[in-house]
Amino acid sequence: MQAHSTRIREATENDLEAIVSLFADDPLGGHGDTADPEALPCYRAAFRKIAASPNETLYVAELDGEVVGTFQTMVTTTMTARGSSSLIVEAVQTRADMRGRGIGAAMINFAIERAREEGMRLVQLTSNAVRKDAHRFYERLGFTPSHIGFKLKLK
Repeated sequence: MQAHSTRIREATENDLEAIVSLFADDPLGGHGDTADPEALPCYRAAFRKIAASPNETLYVAELDGEVVGTFQTMVTTTMTARGSSSLIVEAVQTRADMRGRGIGAAMINFAIERAREEGMRLVQLTSNAVRKDAHRFYERLGFTPSHIGFKLKLK
């Protein structure tokens, strides 16, 4: 079933609780996200930092006026590939009861189109190793598992 009326737009601070609830409802994320109102100031500070950055954008996907997904993009320019820019897609999340309706594809395709419009060299993302369904989803959209990522937790 396609989400024909999915609308992708930049997130506003009014979307914060809906965005946080998407992450808090994710059993695989392992980030310790919570919809507890006491944590809202941490999320609000992060939102404001992202909103103030010229290279980062937080988006939401709406279906019938309701936030049903989110993702974030970051532009990075490196010295490799003759100083090219790439778009990094992070924190992709679709509400659990809305999966399979084309919302995730709409979000990723939106990001790809923005990168094309800006003349970027590539779009890249990482996905938790346990998210096998997500890996198949990204491969269906044309992504190739070309690198191995490493992380060092500091907190």
